[in-house]
Amino acid sequence: MGLTPTLIVAAVAVGVGALCGWLGARPAHPHRGPRLIPYRFLMILCAAVLLLMLAHLVNLAGVTTGAPLRPPPP
Repeated sequence: MGLTPTLIVAAVAVGVGALCGWLGARPAHPHRGPRLIPYRFLMILCAAVLLLMLAHLVNLAGVTTGAPLRPPPP
């Protein structure tokens, strides 16, 4: 995945996470019934996606974020 799709996915994750934060912080209306969408879980999921996209951006910049399990043979 290139730079543009990575930035788009990261922006969508930030937007959806902010929207879920706003919707989850609204006061409850007991007469309308319980909320059926788990906004907190969706916020955590968006944060995890954003963390993955940030690691991918760092990799695209040329930084190695993971070391090989075994050193290469001489």
